[in-house]
Amino acid sequence: MATLYNIADSNSRKTFFLITIFLIFVILLGWLFSYALDSTIILYIAVIFSVATSISSYWFSDKIVLQATKAKPIEKKDDPELYRIVENLSITAGIPMPKIFILNEPQPNAFATGRDEKHAVIAVTKGLLGKLERSEIEGVIAHEMAHIKNRDILLQTAVVVLVGIIVILSDFFLRISFWGGGDRDRNPLMIVLAIAAAILAPIGASLMQLSISRKREFLADASGALLTRYPEGLASALEKISLDKSSLRTANNSNAHLFISSPLRGNGNKGWFNKLFLTHPPIEERVAILRGMKV
Repeated sequence: MATLYNIADSNSRKTFFLITIFLIFVILLGWLFSYALDSTIILYIAVIFSVATSISSYWFSDKIVLQATKAKPIEKKDDPELYRIVENLSITAGIPMPKIFILNEPQPNAFATGRDEKHAVIAVTKGLLGKLERSEIEGVIAHEMAHIKNRDILLQTAVVVLVGIIVILSDFFLRISFWGGGDRDRNPLMIVLAIAAAILAPIGASLMQLSISRKREFLADASGALLTRYPEGLASALEKISLDKSSLRTANNSNAHLFISSPLRGNGNKGWFNKLFLTHPPIEERVAILRGMKV
């Protein structure tokens, strides 16, 4: 069986391979649209706007998420046991202790946010604290700690930039083409390819973004299990979280990917096509991998 190090390293290589493909895809798409429109100004505007928007979201996304989920900060006196768990795992991970927030929600769940290790936050629901055993809570906290340690927030921001560029490029191209922009005397095949790419590229970019998100979940599972040296704790926690029928009122499609398990209930279709659009890997796969690990 693969060790935790092998699994984490393999997932990391695959993720950054996808990022490289993403970058090449953006460059080729920009060149194709520029060729079809006989102008590079659209590419420059789209890139500048996307980067500016994504940088802004990178700096303020944690505040937006915490406000949207109505998470409240706590101190050591409010929950000494939870505080000790986070403190011990942060020492083991070798990162500054994150701030701790609580969501007044019955569904057991958790997420991490913040732009870097020094500005990190771990948020857990009251349902998680009330329905899970200590070893399971440790497994969940270790998973979120791994997201911080692995710089997943930075990686996801980079992906958001690339997806944003693709969406804006496609939208600009279709709008200008609709109003008769571009050089109609150019290769008609290239024009057709550019239109097809403008329609399909945003869908493909979103699928790649979801694929990267799922791979980072596998990596955080592996890294978190390495922190606790007890994969069963996280495996058991994931099972309990997935079986819990409680709702999470502040969750929606825009923040569901942040949680350790999708907070949106009712997505029981496990067909291969449905899996392409999932923000998280199937719980069964995650649990099977965790229980097959050697630490």
